[in-house]
Amino acid sequence: MMHEKLIELKKRYQEVWVKLTDPEVVSQQDLLIKYSKEESDLKVFSLLYDQYVQFEQDLLDLQNFKKEEKDSKLVAEYQDEIFFIQKKIKDLDIVIQEKLLPKDPSDEKSVIVEIRGAAGGEEAALFSMDLFRMYTSFGSSKGWKINILSSNQTGLGGLKEIIFSIEGKNVYHFMRFESGVHRVQRVPNTESSGRVHTSTSTVAVLPEAEEAEIEIKPDDIRIDVFNASGHGGQNVQKNETAIRITHLPTGIAVSCQDERSQLQNKEQAFKVLRAKLMEAEQTRIQQEEAKNRKSQVGWGDRSEKIRTYNYPQSRVTDHRIGLTLYNLPEIMSGSMDELVQALRVFYDEKRREEYDNR
Repeated sequence: MMHEKLIELKKRYQEVWVKLTDPEVVSQQDLLIKYSKEESDLKVFSLLYDQYVQFEQDLLDLQNFKKEEKDSKLVAEYQDEIFFIQKKIKDLDIVIQEKLLPKDPSDEKSVIVEIRGAAGGEEAALFSMDLFRMYTSFGSSKGWKINILSSNQTGLGGLKEIIFSIEGKNVYHFMRFESGVHRVQRVPNTESSGRVHTSTSTVAVLPEAEEAEIEIKPDDIRIDVFNASGHGGQNVQKNETAIRITHLPTGIAVSCQDERSQLQNKEQAFKVLRAKLMEAEQTRIQQEEAKNRKSQVGWGDRSEKIRTYNYPQSRVTDHRIGLTLYNLPEIMSGSMDELVQALRVFYDEKRREEYDNR
């Protein structure tokens, strides 16, 4: 089915290319724009098709050469080349399958991330700080911009909660699977007996919503201003610069205090509120759709335990896909690509199964 679809798209690309050389199309600006955009969208599939055909031809040639060859050394070399091409075809299959899936419009968006300490008191707050540093390092490796919107630190340097934005290309594509409960197993710095404790923090990743996507009526909100506070809750500013916006119909409330001015905090608070309102609407739609289908591939339930970080064993286990990696220090320092890619492949396979069954 995948290859049939690719052939169909290649054929359409050739048809569109011919239309772009038609004087009648060239003379009409609207048609020229329409077909130029379609040509641009289809070009990647045309290139993938050509590459796939070339790999299949190379594989067939190598298999024929191997079959006719009498020299055992050359036979072994041909076999190595066959394995290499087969891997290339397998990798290309994954790329093609991902490209053929309906595009998720949120994948290209920047995100709002919330991290909160849950079970475990001070240790949960310290783990929340570790998660924040992990995401910050991961984002820096991608060239993303991190901006703290609101934070509440503890006296020992942990985080009761933090809200921050990550801006860049395809951020949600990489970060969407981080929503849920993260569990840590380790000996806390506050533990004198050396006993391993289990604590948890929650993470929520929300794609940013544009003003055009979410309408917020002035009568539906209440805005409160108050003094920003620092570590441990002490007042750090005499002027009232912190902002709290409450959306009255839903009861959703957001606060921002890390910017220097009331206006900046207000802008950031509206950004968070729009993201939360869009998430609530998407959750409602997904729940309704789930009633009419066998499975629901959208992850993001904040109450779901998604991952365990076991420090004594240097182990990270993602419970959704049954993946265990023994490189915890590297992951906590921001080297998350292997983990993110495994989640992405699993998610795309689920989407593809659902798409094929429709």
